[in-house]
Amino acid sequence: MRRQEFIALAGGAAAAWPLAARAQQPRMPVIGFISSRSSAEAAYATAAFHRGLKDLGYVEGDNIAIEYRWADGAYDRLPALAADLVRRRVAVIAATGGSLSGLAAKAATSSIPIVFVAGEDPVALGLVTSINRPGGNATGVYIFLSEMDAKRMELLRELVRNPALIAVLLNPTFTPSFEATSKEIAEAARAAGQRIDVIEARNEREIHSAFKRIEQLQPQALLVGSDPFFNARREQLVTLANHYGIPAIYELREFAAAGGLMSYGTSLTEAYRQVGVYTGRILKGEKPADLPVVQSTKFELVINLKTAKALGVEIPPTLLARSDEVIE
Repeated sequence: MRRQEFIALAGGAAAAWPLAARAQQPRMPVIGFISSRSSAEAAYATAAFHRGLKDLGYVEGDNIAIEYRWADGAYDRLPALAADLVRRRVAVIAATGGSLSGLAAKAATSSIPIVFVAGEDPVALGLVTSINRPGGNATGVYIFLSEMDAKRMELLRELVRNPALIAVLLNPTFTPSFEATSKEIAEAARAAGQRIDVIEARNEREIHSAFKRIEQLQPQALLVGSDPFFNARREQLVTLANHYGIPAIYELREFAAAGGLMSYGTSLTEAYRQVGVYTGRILKGEKPADLPVVQSTKFELVINLKTAKALGVEIPPTLLARSDEVIE
């Protein structure tokens, strides 16, 4: 063999080695991430999900890929988005932005692991067979959002000292929370002898119409029900409540941080971080059936004193003493 031919062969083989090595590398696992929310509005929660993954050694673009599917508040899009992730044969589905995402994923597959965030009882919803032994292909985090509405009403009654009427804003299209919240609030109102008026809003336009209705009713307080769409519209809700001078309580700290008067609930960012942790554990080989549903144990009362002053609302000292955070 002539020297020139040997050099050409050697060079060709060297060029081929990286390609061969890449071909032999294992395929990077792909996570399916589905949410009823929008990517921009949920950025803070998605960042918490990434922190949870990183706790288990997974970093997007490094050793995992993520396929995102956003419903942008249109809950009826979730089944098609979940079905698309199943067709792409993702390794695991992180179903966020409320229970409807988990239900859509559960309906789409009985084999791909699912990690959900549920504001309502996941056993009653049919997502799992039990909290401690989920069974099937799903597990996740239970954050008790709708179950806390009775407590939120109690806090409102303490804040405004037994209001004659409390307006309750709910989204009827968010079926699990609407049904659970309606029942919970009605029972709490009867027990306290409290008169309430439930007002519905399905979209941005109806939120404005709802506040016109609230202005006519002249309630002494407002309870904003648990709903991912309302969470996405928190700036609008807070602005309107403050504009009409209505003391309001919300489900998440993010509302109080945006200028809402008061919030009571669990940490959504911690819930998303835990979804990331469970997703990582499943990628490492654990099965959803063996991972108990994580239940929120810490609930925070957040009061915005700046908003209280603007509304002319005096916060009772007993309420301030029990608050976990005061925004000034």
